[in-house]
Amino acid sequence: MTNVTDTATGRHGRRRVALVLLAILAVLAVILAGGALAYAKQFDGKALPGTTVLGQDVSGKSAEEIAALVAGKADDVTVTIDAGENSKDVSLADLGVSVDADATAASALDRDRALPDVVASTWSGEHAVTPVVDVDRKKAAEVAKGLVPADRTQPVDAKVEYDEDAGTWNAVPGTAGQGVDPTALVDTVTEKAASLESFTVEQPIEEIAPAITTDEAEKTVGEIASLLDQSMVIKDADGEVLEISKERRSSWLSVAADEAGSALEVSVDEDAVRDWVAERAEKRTKEKKDGIEQVDESGKTVKVVAEKQDGVEITNTDAVADQLISSLQGTSPFEGTFETKSVAAEIQKVDAPAEEDEDKAKDDKDKATSEDSEEKEEENATPTGEKWIDVNLSDKTVTAYVGDTPVWGPRSMVDGKSGYETVEGSFEVYLTYEKQDMTNASRYPVGHEKYYYTEDVPWVQYFHGGYAFHGAPWRSSFGYSGSHGCINLPVSDAKWLYDWGGMGTRVEVHR
Repeated sequence: MTNVTDTATGRHGRRRVALVLLAILAVLAVILAGGALAYAKQFDGKALPGTTVLGQDVSGKSAEEIAALVAGKADDVTVTIDAGENSKDVSLADLGVSVDADATAASALDRDRALPDVVASTWSGEHAVTPVVDVDRKKAAEVAKGLVPADRTQPVDAKVEYDEDAGTWNAVPGTAGQGVDPTALVDTVTEKAASLESFTVEQPIEEIAPAITTDEAEKTVGEIASLLDQSMVIKDADGEVLEISKERRSSWLSVAADEAGSALEVSVDEDAVRDWVAERAEKRTKEKKDGIEQVDESGKTVKVVAEKQDGVEITNTDAVADQLISSLQGTSPFEGTFETKSVAAEIQKVDAPAEEDEDKAKDDKDKATSEDSEEKEEENATPTGEKWIDVNLSDKTVTAYVGDTPVWGPRSMVDGKSGYETVEGSFEVYLTYEKQDMTNASRYPVGHEKYYYTEDVPWVQYFHGGYAFHGAPWRSSFGYSGSHGCINLPVSDAKWLYDWGGMGTRVEVHR
């Protein structure tokens, strides 16, 4: 009996010990976890243990602190360049070296931040971060070239020039001289810049050939000659061929050293090409001109004032320019074709002047005023269509129209007398003056019976050669032929027409 009891008692004692040990371990786990969490917390947003930049421990430092460290190191670097008898100290920035302190700091903080990894970083060894730098090799090379003393003969690159007078492309030979091969300097700077430590580099001054040789310049001249020998033409819809001359193409080309300064490049002035093609297309474009017919009350045409003319529009100007530019950038022939479409003109029908007693008609015209015209314009609320001026030589009147709607007039005028008849046809106003001195001194000298000189002629609008609308303050009546070919109007009428018309206004002169 005693043995059984002792055995049970021992078994219960061992269970209690196990439970106590588990409880102790649980408490220790909680304590350790909390400590680890607290430990990791202190590195939130900072470099983890073992992180170094340039051999310096930066653990626990923020990105701003690390960036400041890197920037300060970069500012302290001095590069000594020994070039023959000369020695020069420069900074990294002078050599085209840019140090990205912020990117370096970001790299230092870029580590796995899971709790186990943060804790493990304590004994995982050094995590070295190399500064982020970029070297402008061209700028470093320029520094090397600048070390050559002023009294040394510099090498001169060969080049290609265009002689406008002769119409030829010529190679200008290059010459050797005292200079440097910047390769050693550039390579050393590229290799050592990231250490952010001062260093010295040898840069010998020696006899060197030009970067761009005479052979290369002559080769470029040959390439241009091959390009110019190719046929380049543009055809229009009527089969007319426009040949693009060598001189014209040469004006679009230029030759210069490439960005590295080691080779020649032929460039095309694309804007000039596009402008030229657009100008050629515009010359082959015809604006549509609506016909004008006078009709009676029944709608029957009683007079054709102007025949209609369909327009022609070039539809592929940009495409032709693109093709031409592509050919100029190569050596292939070019044959472009302007494609066109017809723009249909219409017929504007206007009321024919009513037949009435001539004396009464003249009286009515002379009684009309600008105010009457304004009232008429208000009655025709919003006239639409092309703005044009009708000059009726038979009736001695001027009328302003918008489309088929008269908005001013008819107004009496004076046209050219016998021997000075006013020109007939379709025109546009091409030149205007608020005031102009007029004379025929180019035809008749001072003192000739036909000579005249009139100062300050007001509200002048030229529509063909020397023919113009203008005010005639020297006249007291209108409605007859008596000028030297111009259309004379009362000053107030001339001003109204000047303000309303202007450059490009269509003018139809007829009988």
